[in-house]
Amino acid sequence: MPALSSLRADCENCFGLCCVVPAFAASADFAITKPAGQACPNLREDSRCGIHDKLRKKGFTGCTVYDCFGAGQKVSQVTFDGEDWRKSPKTAKTMFAVFPVMRDLQELLYYLTEAASLPTSAPIRDDLAEMIDRTERMTLDTPGVLRKLDVHSHRGAVNGLLLRASELARAAVPGKKKDRRGADLIGAKLKGSNLRGALLRGAYLIGADLRGADLRQADVTGADLRDADIRGADFRDTLFLLQSQLDAAKGDATTKLPDSLSHPAHW
Repeated sequence: MPALSSLRADCENCFGLCCVVPAFAASADFAITKPAGQACPNLREDSRCGIHDKLRKKGFTGCTVYDCFGAGQKVSQVTFDGEDWRKSPKTAKTMFAVFPVMRDLQELLYYLTEAASLPTSAPIRDDLAEMIDRTERMTLDTPGVLRKLDVHSHRGAVNGLLLRASELARAAVPGKKKDRRGADLIGAKLKGSNLRGALLRGAYLIGADLRGADLRQADVTGADLRDADIRGADFRDTLFLLQSQLDAAKGDATTKLPDSLSHPAHW
């Protein structure tokens, strides 16, 4: 089972793929518009960001909450064996096509690894281990195979297991649990709410007031926490919480987090 640390970005071993492959538009998250496949003007020749320590001040908040789950270094160093797209332009098109596929697979590996580590996942641990192995083998395929991979279909199979892991973990929480899957909770007043064991998958919590809320054992897969106020909130043992979700929210030193995640510097 891969370590969660190996499923996080290692920019030192990447060719700046997240600064080239995705498109973004001038907005509250990005200061400029950039088409897909074109290098950001802030990307230096050494594949480093020229304004990395000033991204938020310069209007590139979107960059600070992006996570490739280790896809950048895997594509750069494993799939393409360290062959830089700048020095080998012929590889660029294929490399750029493979990167988003790899990112999806690495994200699934992250969730599967967390699910397998849950004590309550014992009844499905073998199934999770098999799916982890299957997904990991996909990431090691050739560029030609990867770019044609049906990730959507594979995600469906993985999602079924993740839902089961979520159900098993949340069932251990006593009492009735809230089901707000995909709910519109933008700006919701949830200060001090008991959300233990709640199903918040895909919920829109943009700008929500979650100060002092208890989200232990809540499933927050894909929940949008942009600008949510999570000061004093308890996220210990929250299911499928990502560092990028925390990076997009507004917390402080009183926000309780799992040991595997950290308080963002900008808090």
